[in-house]
Amino acid sequence: MKKQITNFAMSFCVVATALLSGCENDAATSQESQAVKQSAGSSITAKGTTTLFGNGVNLQPSYYNNGNPNFGWSLMKSQTKIKTVRIEVEPDKVSQAVSWISQAKSNGFNVIVTYHKSAVLGSDSTAELTAAANWWKTNYSTLAAAGSFTVNLMNEWGSHNITSNNFASAYNSAIAIVRQVYSGNIIIDIPGWGQEANTATNAVLGTNGTKITDTKIVLSAHIYPGSYNQGANRYMNTSDIDIMETAKVPCMIGEFGNQGGSGANWSAIVDYAKTKSWTVLGWCWNGDGGSMNMVTPSWATNPTATSFSTSSYFSVVYAKL
Repeated sequence: MKKQITNFAMSFCVVATALLSGCENDAATSQESQAVKQSAGSSITAKGTTTLFGNGVNLQPSYYNNGNPNFGWSLMKSQTKIKTVRIEVEPDKVSQAVSWISQAKSNGFNVIVTYHKSAVLGSDSTAELTAAANWWKTNYSTLAAAGSFTVNLMNEWGSHNITSNNFASAYNSAIAIVRQVYSGNIIIDIPGWGQEANTATNAVLGTNGTKITDTKIVLSAHIYPGSYNQGANRYMNTSDIDIMETAKVPCMIGEFGNQGGSGANWSAIVDYAKTKSWTVLGWCWNGDGGSMNMVTPSWATNPTATSFSTSSYFSVVYAKL
């Protein structure tokens, strides 16, 4: 994610258009919502991911000092609730990412690495998801030489409007490519900028005909005040956690923060996910284009700073870990 508020502006354009047009879902979206409602009574729940990763924070270093900022690891290590870092990598920052992974591992953190292409967030282009998969095929061995990590195949691929069948089909093809070089868990951001819980769940279950066939996957939601579940015609709430659990695969909150729109109780959603033993990862330690940075100075202000202190935003995230 780059400049979260920009992403939410895109999301709200979708929402506003729907509201102005009478907020009627199309037939496919209605089927998505109904299918999940029918499965919501299942007594089988997904495994939590706390034991896989541990709670933590996001890092977005690609855009600062040509991808070579100082991280403030000593300050992060002193915050004992931070166990995991999710590092977003732009496609042209492979050599820098090797250093980021090495630094994170040497400081004792679990690592998630995310292919992140800022120009196509929320895209439904299968070609873009395939490009991400091929990037992993080309670069995984180089990155893995720096230390072990979990693959988050692509940040926020898929719009609010994508169907579960199209989402599943595209990911089946992409996962098959990644599996040529990587056998571990693959994290999949749910569509609609991490907000369409119904669509993702139906894609895993195959409710509407096509399912994600790989079983070693983790679904990841991104939770902010503006998070909107278009498939259910409402802002996200704690029921989205229950919906995702009916997919019967591990789930997590890959990003959360307190800015970007309004309408969703982001804090309650994160708290509820934790009761289910989901990993929750705050946005972000450093690298946000605005004010959601847990430390100061932000990389946008001074990427080569040699010392950092916690910002006023720090406690917003840390209290949730």
